[in-house]
Amino acid sequence: MNDFRAFRISENEGRASGQLVRATLDELTAGEVVIKTAYSGVNYKDALAGTGTGKILRRFPLIGGIDLAGTVVSSTDTAFHEGDHVLATGYDLSVTHDGGYAEYARVPAGWIVPLPSGLTLREAMAIGTAGFTAALSVADMEKNGLSPKEGPVIVTGATGGVGSVAVELLSRLGYTVTALTGKNTAHDFLRELGASEVWSRHELEMGTRPLEKALWAGAVDAVGGDLLAWLTRTMKVGGTIASSGLTAGIALNTTVMPFILRGVKLLGIDSASCDIDTRRTVWQRLATELKPQHLYTHLTEVTLDGLDDAFQILLGGTARGRIVVKI
Repeated sequence: MNDFRAFRISENEGRASGQLVRATLDELTAGEVVIKTAYSGVNYKDALAGTGTGKILRRFPLIGGIDLAGTVVSSTDTAFHEGDHVLATGYDLSVTHDGGYAEYARVPAGWIVPLPSGLTLREAMAIGTAGFTAALSVADMEKNGLSPKEGPVIVTGATGGVGSVAVELLSRLGYTVTALTGKNTAHDFLRELGASEVWSRHELEMGTRPLEKALWAGAVDAVGGDLLAWLTRTMKVGGTIASSGLTAGIALNTTVMPFILRGVKLLGIDSASCDIDTRRTVWQRLATELKPQHLYTHLTEVTLDGLDDAFQILLGGTARGRIVVKI
């Protein structure tokens, strides 16, 4: 095969930035499986990496994109064969390894999930890392005792990639979901996804006491910062919080009171490096009982040429739902 298009991130005088280039297979980082990429996704982490706003990459130059889905072209690992439909998310894609923003990718076999029956390649990337993170959050909370009978749940950053999928997944499982958002124009969108109530972040009174009124049996939080601290103070006895993001900051200012007096469980969700067996199980659920139905009606599709604009939408906080990249 000849050269192909790729969005490569380079560093110049300590500043990272990306541009479209022509690449060859020989230039790609090592791996057992060569994939013709059909789709990728745009996540907050991709926007940080592609614009140099955050220090994501640990080597340069590198092709961006922490997600990819496509068709196997060749494999030296017997687990995969030419023509197989597969996906890969997280691990070191677009960190130390070339990612999904290219017409071809070469990926270690141990990072790859066979595309489950019930999902197309486009649907897999409409879900992507953000949707996988949401589903992993729900699965971990369930393991720690959460069920619909325990009480209502809240999703912060509810219009984002993780939040929007979490609202729909929890609603489909029978939970009473409150969506918290800073976008006052998105309330109808969130109710369409299944939210029973929509709260405005701008009108939220967080209080200052170590323990506030107990409201939530569970919470999916991709925001962090003061919102996460508020969640710890407002959980019911035995409540679970799945924490996966930091858009509001990395500091967590709380006390031990919620944990020792209410038994609150704060679960760290690491979707980048969770084991392959867990990945396959969660993706199977996403193709069946947890398959989002409304996600695809609020999907923005771009090409490699539209990546820069997509990054700015995410960093500017104006994204609604998921952005998928047709390679």
